[in-house]
Amino acid sequence: MVGFPDSPTEPALSNVTVIKLNDCTDRNEHLVNKPNDREVKDHAITIERDNMSNGKDNYALDFDSMEKAIDNKLNTSTDIKAEPDIVKKVADPDPDFRNDTGSFGNRPYRNEKWYQTTFQVAVPFFIAGIGTIGAGLVLNQVKDWPVFCTISQLFILIPSLLGLKGNLDMCLASRISTQANLGNMHEFREIVKIIVGNIALVQIQAIVAAVLVSIFAITVDAIMEGSEYTFKWNNCLLLATASVCTATSTCFILDFVMIAVIMISYRCKMNPDNLATPLAASFGDVISISVLSTIASGLFDRMTPEPWILYVILGCYFLILPFWIYVVLKNNYTRNVLTSGWLPVLSALFISGFGGLILDQVVDSFDGFVIFQPIINGIGGNLVSVQASRISTTLHQTTIMGILPPHSKIFISPWKALFRGSLYAKTARILICMAIFGEIIFIFVADYITKGTSTLHICFVISYIVMAVLQVMLLLYVAHIIIHAMWQHKIDPDNSAIPYLTALGDLSGTVFLAIAFWFLISIHQEYGK
Repeated sequence: MVGFPDSPTEPALSNVTVIKLNDCTDRNEHLVNKPNDREVKDHAITIERDNMSNGKDNYALDFDSMEKAIDNKLNTSTDIKAEPDIVKKVADPDPDFRNDTGSFGNRPYRNEKWYQTTFQVAVPFFIAGIGTIGAGLVLNQVKDWPVFCTISQLFILIPSLLGLKGNLDMCLASRISTQANLGNMHEFREIVKIIVGNIALVQIQAIVAAVLVSIFAITVDAIMEGSEYTFKWNNCLLLATASVCTATSTCFILDFVMIAVIMISYRCKMNPDNLATPLAASFGDVISISVLSTIASGLFDRMTPEPWILYVILGCYFLILPFWIYVVLKNNYTRNVLTSGWLPVLSALFISGFGGLILDQVVDSFDGFVIFQPIINGIGGNLVSVQASRISTTLHQTTIMGILPPHSKIFISPWKALFRGSLYAKTARILICMAIFGEIIFIFVADYITKGTSTLHICFVISYIVMAVLQVMLLLYVAHIIIHAMWQHKIDPDNSAIPYLTALGDLSGTVFLAIAFWFLISIHQEYGK
């Protein structure tokens, strides 16, 4: 067995399956004699980094050959202290690692102060909050448009479509932020490859997933209507066309904005995980609802006299799809994601779809529900995306996929995960406090803009804040569990975790808000009355 002094690598290496023997030469031999190694002296072999196909560093050993190599050295040595046969000390594979500075080799790991994290998250958080308020106000205005009254499936489509756009944008932001934090965005050629590959990947996912979410909305509506449902082909075609146009256009524009934010923040020595993912989580919601309602309304007006327009638009997107696939397959940074990144995105669509089903049922029952629903959903997804991106980046910086670092466990108590007792508890505390203050500000602003005066009473504020904080705490705790579980099973959380978390945020936010409105009605303290 191979052991590392004062290192968690010894139990971890037993899980390594891809193994390779380094050349045991004189230049790779040295004596380990450092204060932090408990004065252990033994012959050692340095393990070089092995570059994997996904561009990340890994370490690998051929245990059988390594045993023989070390045994030969031990047999020729005369000044080695006797050690147990079951353990042979090997030099630290990354001698540049220093716990005091938080670095991992040549990879910059940012050990931020609490006020740095707060400031970097707060700025995009409140900017994104404006977007969530705008989304609620826009939805409140367009819900009475003829297209929404005629094609009610749009209400089922909206949460899923917003979730889809947010998932794709946040996954892109998380992937590029990780590459930036790993130091892979210094050369212009590599930057271009990363950007082009990710843009093409998002377009593929947007086209395919938007069609599927339209089919989901139609199917769910048919099930709910039962025998009273009447199938209308043109309505289904309009849903698919409007969904694809909205998803691809908004993702294409906003992705370039996020890439610019990531590049600028990284050049300014700020953590892009704190800046890009909040903007991706909510800032595009108001744009997406505006684009969807505008496109759907325009197509609705042209659907009867010129239905061929729907076929032409949808056909053009399918014709360009092979080009995007070709670009992604030729890109080393996104090739694997094209085949492995579908399950989280599609699963998230269906989870968000149930939130849309609830919205469709309560939109006429609870006055003002559509004003606050994008706010609670947007803020929840906003904050959990920050935590998810930070945890994922930390894992990428400090260990290899499949091996959890010593400071992390999959299942811990909510207290340790959210308040005190884990590496990420500090950030969780900041995000929970930010949720409380942010929600209070946003609901008062949204209410004032809608009503022209403040109509909120203490019962509504308390009920709303309690539900919103419970939602954020639930999302942060689930994020800790799901990201570490994915990492241990060698699933990249940059591509898989955020879709599940934001979809859960959409569903839980809608459910918790409905509970709050139901409670207020039961105590005769309805909103706006």
